[in-house]
Amino acid sequence: MRDRYLSVREVAELLGTTDRFPRRLVAERRITYVKVGRHVRIPESVIREYIDAHTVRPVQPRRPRLGRAA
Repeated sequence: MRDRYLSVREVAELLGTTDRFPRRLVAERRITYVKVGRHVRIPESVIREYIDAHTVRPVQPRRPRLGRAA
């Protein structure tokens, strides 16, 4: 499978954020990226992994314990 390389602006649009957020992820080395000259490109698979890793899943509600009445 060929990976698409996205610009910072495209990543921001995909995540629904400003350009500043993906730039900060790159600056803090929190995601993998590729430097093409002075341009930063981020593999689409890296963004999918980032989203999966930071997705909060709902918890199953616990059943109330049936204990003795006081």
